[in-house]
Amino acid sequence: MTAWGRFISENRGPLLVTPALAVLVLMNIFPLLWSFGLSFFKYRANRLQEPEFIWFKNYFKVLTDDRVWNRFQTTAMVVSIDVLLQLIVGFLLALMFEKQFPGRRVLLMLVLTPMMLSFVAVGAFFRYYYEPTFGLLSQAIKSITGEPFILLASPAGAIAGIIFADVWMWSPFVMLLVLAGLVSVPKHLYEAAEIDRTSWWRRFWTITFPYIRGLLLLAILFRTIEAFKLFDIVFLITEGGPGTSTETIAVYVYRVAFQYFKTSQSAALGYILLFVVIVLTNLYLYFVRRRAEEN
Repeated sequence: MTAWGRFISENRGPLLVTPALAVLVLMNIFPLLWSFGLSFFKYRANRLQEPEFIWFKNYFKVLTDDRVWNRFQTTAMVVSIDVLLQLIVGFLLALMFEKQFPGRRVLLMLVLTPMMLSFVAVGAFFRYYYEPTFGLLSQAIKSITGEPFILLASPAGAIAGIIFADVWMWSPFVMLLVLAGLVSVPKHLYEAAEIDRTSWWRRFWTITFPYIRGLLLLAILFRTIEAFKLFDIVFLITEGGPGTSTETIAVYVYRVAFQYFKTSQSAALGYILLFVVIVLTNLYLYFVRRRAEEN
């Protein structure tokens, strides 16, 4: 065997993963490092000026901007209501599908369909659904009141429309997680509870909830992170309107980067969002560790 052949045979493992690592560095790590470095410079993508190193001025400017905090407040409100409704709807659906009934498989496929659609399809569907002239919602209310109904005309209505669309799309995800926990509960525990004539609430709190608690926390983590980055549905349904009432922080980052061309500021704001996501993840891990210590 030649020296090259021995080298290949001895380093086969590292050589096999090298292409994957190269793609990872090129597509993920390098852009992250590049954008992080860019956040410390004064730079606009639509100008030919050389970047000017300004230390933490972009972060200071972003964190002292009232518009940023206003978008954070809008995002926090949307996320809290959105995730809460997804948990409630997903949990109720899981309770329904836990039992066997005729047509369960077909109905389950229909319920899971929204989760499989693209954001563009869901956003376009609800934009037409809320449309005041020929939308189904407007026509249904008009047949009752006799007057046209424009849901997206008011800030409260626009936020409600966005939340309803996201809940419709992602409640099945929560349902799947909860359903996985429900079907793992040993049946003999329920049988023993029935013999003791335990109430439904007592059975749920002492038998069911311990099995689904970790999955509920996981659902809260995933859906909070995704809802915090909500962009597609907001941009497709309202474009942040009316005014800026539904402009989430993700939509604002898009505007700063690609409409105002404040490239460095958008990079700084993007890393602030990344920091928030890391904090949320660590909170979840903290609660998981506490649960493990209690057990």
